Amino acid sequence: MGKRIRHFQRYREIASAFVRYGFGYVVKDLGLSEFVPVPYRPLRGDDKPESDRPTIAVRLRMFLEELGPTFVKLGQLASTRADLMPPELTRELQRLQDDVPPFPFADVARIVEEQLGAPIDQLFREFDEFPVAAASIGQVHYASLPTGVQVAVKVQRPQIRQVVQTDLEILAELSAMAEKRLEWARRYRLGEMTRELGAALLGELDYDRERRNAEKFAVLSESLPYIRIPAVYRHLSSDRVLTMERVEGIKLTDREKLDEAGYDRRELAGKFATAIFHQVLIDGFFHGDPHPGNVLALPEGRIALLDFGMVGKLRPETKVHFASLIIALRGQSTDGVIRAVERLGMIPENADRHSLRADVDELRELYYNVPLSEISLGDSINRLFGLAQRHSIRIPSEMTLLGKTLLTTEGVVSSLDPTFSVIKVAEPFGRQLLLDRLSPGKWLNRLSRQLPEYVEWFGEAPGKLRELLTLAKQGKIKLELSIPASETDKFARKLDRIGNRLSFSIVLLAFSIMMVGLIIGSSISHQHTMLWRIPAIEIGFAVAGAMFLWLIYSIFRSGRF
Repeated sequence: MGKRIRHFQRYREIASAFVRYGFGYVVKDLGLSEFVPVPYRPLRGDDKPESDRPTIAVRLRMFLEELGPTFVKLGQLASTRADLMPPELTRELQRLQDDVPPFPFADVARIVEEQLGAPIDQLFREFDEFPVAAASIGQVHYASLPTGVQVAVKVQRPQIRQVVQTDLEILAELSAMAEKRLEWARRYRLGEMTRELGAALLGELDYDRERRNAEKFAVLSESLPYIRIPAVYRHLSSDRVLTMERVEGIKLTDREKLDEAGYDRRELAGKFATAIFHQVLIDGFFHGDPHPGNVLALPEGRIALLDFGMVGKLRPETKVHFASLIIALRGQSTDGVIRAVERLGMIPENADRHSLRADVDELRELYYNVPLSEISLGDSINRLFGLAQRHSIRIPSEMTLLGKTLLTTEGVVSSLDPTFSVIKVAEPFGRQLLLDRLSPGKWLNRLSRQLPEYVEWFGEAPGKLRELLTLAKQGKIKLELSIPASETDKFARKLDRIGNRLSFSIVLLAFSIMMVGLIIGSSISHQHTMLWRIPAIEIGFAVAGAMFLWLIYSIFRSGRF
């Protein structure tokens, strides 16, 4: 309630936008009707024919654009989550526009001086008043240092952090409320997705983090002499100002200018793809947004990478499993794809594996007998993410960002040379990664890193074992079974068969004990045991033998011993 009062105006703007774009039912479901200044209308444009109304995806994009930078950036980040949203929605979210009017130079100068602690004319010899690019979070100005070096200065918008944090607080509350009231919000794990995307957005607001990313890329790219990372000027940077070396080149998608300058476009495609897969499969630290504006061709065939606000990180195990996935996709192996996906920790326990296998087979058939040059690795992975959505498989966020990176990379490479195969570049990296993992040196290194953990585990094992035995003696060990609804009847039938066999075995045991008693009594009395002139012992042996043989037969027939 306190947040609603404090952010009343923003709640009102959000609720009104919901109604204007035909999402009034969301306002009603979330109990936000009191924030709407006009009578509640369930859908905008009811007087129009169904075919003339914008789709839900289009209206959602317009809704996000109206609500400003936080919602636009969250929508752009959400467009990478092909595992959580349907394809038509992710495609529409990718069209979100981040172009906004620039903020005044007076604010630029004030922020630079506050952040860097000196007048702007002392810090820079020249500083262009008009930005070369303006976005929802910040804008970029060209400038020159007192030494004459040309630089690009990124300055964050005034009050943008407060706006973003306020919107994220509101979205966190609305997500929690939606998960309590709406089944679809629980199914899409709306609260978790909002927290994840919010954390990524707050990371983009930290220019100091972007500076560290650029410095790390510069070190990791030393083994790739044809890749250039602009230098960062620490003393002229902060968490709201970032000063980097100014780099001018030709966008890789501008084929005419590349041809005029005499570049070999196929060579550029190979260098760019190799650099991205080196980052992914060797460094485990890759550029998260290599769109054409962030990749420039430089003289002597070099390539410059810009803008390191969005980066991806892969753990060593994830790199290996991703390499296995590439090789399985390349070899069109259903088992290999499922194995790689499972090792990535993405398949839930209650997944219908038979249906999953059928869908992977169908995906594999799409690429059967298709030339390697026509196979899109990024498209294959995004199709796999769509399959994951149908089976409620949770894709790690770093993998979805990787899928977006690969799709963007393939788009740039295709503009340079439509016949170039990205998967040909990726496969050798993957095979080398798997071979390196199997080398004795790598095994010894992993063992040496894990040895302290093993020693600690063995030291704790006796105490843990004693605790387990104590609980067992006290009868406090519980067994929990989780059975899918579709398997309940089958499980009940199995329990019935087990119970019947157990009862039959007990009856057989009791009958055998009775027969033993008759035999012993007959031996002691030295008389034949006859019941109503019937040889009971002989008949009893026959019955017991028949029961025993039937029990053995039923066990063998079940195939389980």
